[in-house]
Amino acid sequence: MSEKPVINYGLEGVYVDESSISKVDGQNGKLWYRGYSIEDLANRSNFEEVSYLLLNGKLPSKKEYSEFTKKLKERGDLPEEVKDTIRVMAPTAHPMDIMRTAASMLVMFDKDPSNRDGDTTMDKVITLIAKLPTIAAATGRFREKKSYIPPDTTLGHSANFLYMLTGKKPNDFESKLIDLMFILHAEHSTNASTFSVLVTASTLADVYAATTTGIGTLKGPLHGGADEAALSMMNAIGDPNNTEKYIEEALEGKQRIMGFGHRVYKTYDPRAKLVRSYLEESLTKEPSDEVKRLLQIVLRAEKMMTDKLGKTKGIWPNIDFFAGPLYRVMGIDAHLFTPIFVASRMSGWGAHIVEYWHNNKIVRPLEWYTGPVDVPYVPIDER
Repeated sequence: MSEKPVINYGLEGVYVDESSISKVDGQNGKLWYRGYSIEDLANRSNFEEVSYLLLNGKLPSKKEYSEFTKKLKERGDLPEEVKDTIRVMAPTAHPMDIMRTAASMLVMFDKDPSNRDGDTTMDKVITLIAKLPTIAAATGRFREKKSYIPPDTTLGHSANFLYMLTGKKPNDFESKLIDLMFILHAEHSTNASTFSVLVTASTLADVYAATTTGIGTLKGPLHGGADEAALSMMNAIGDPNNTEKYIEEALEGKQRIMGFGHRVYKTYDPRAKLVRSYLEESLTKEPSDEVKRLLQIVLRAEKMMTDKLGKTKGIWPNIDFFAGPLYRVMGIDAHLFTPIFVASRMSGWGAHIVEYWHNNKIVRPLEWYTGPVDVPYVPIDER
């Protein structure tokens, strides 16, 4: 038998391709989209412009921006068949199962879904960017037995999602908060869901199939569901004065503290810093008692964990730790956190599909076989 090769479990540390879409510097806590720092984009740009940047490799001119946003606004509504499916599934199905099914259904309304021409692929991606937030909002509405709210073309992309979900046009601060979350979740290099999107795309399956694969991967609590799990932990803590005791007992029991540590970041997640700053600003906006309580827990847990594990073991807060409380500022329920992640990440997924198809090669890794060979077959009557 040949010598066993080095196996990188989980493909950790393995480069599978080149990309100019985003760069994550885990050692120094930096993130760039197409060379632009996440701080600049989060504070000075908006989701539509960031999506254009990810897809096209440059910031848009005024004309390009106008044409791009016009397409998003025109395509935001859902076909009746998709709305009916969401309505049927909403009472009992997991919201991510609804996202997966509804996204997959969109292929029915594409006259040429297998066309991979560059402009045509881009057009399909834009359609998905436009419709996925509407699917997420409709899921939230139908779960509560409320009526569907169609998109409002006078609103920005992220603010429109909040309107379709709540039925209330968001104020400027709420619009900024939801846009921030869409920007921060838009892209993050070759993570699990992006990789699964590329595996499917590498077979030359259509954009809808690749997107559906990504949604399935993102459902996992080790990837897209971490912010919901972190909020659940905060609710389990309950009283802010119970924070230190809860964490101490959890650590002694070797339980994972959700929202801390990251596969790539070995220092403070730059996205977490941004969300934390807006959480603090929300305190000046007369938040609900729930949000005040959550923020007290967040700040106490952060201090304890960074003192205890950050400076000694490199376990720092990530974006998931602060995301849940910020969503609660906007009145968004936990079951919609990961569908929002999907709606945001479509820009990154689409950018990777477009880029990968320029030099496509089917993804076909190897695995080291450890089982027996040449086992004699025994007829069923003799077993």
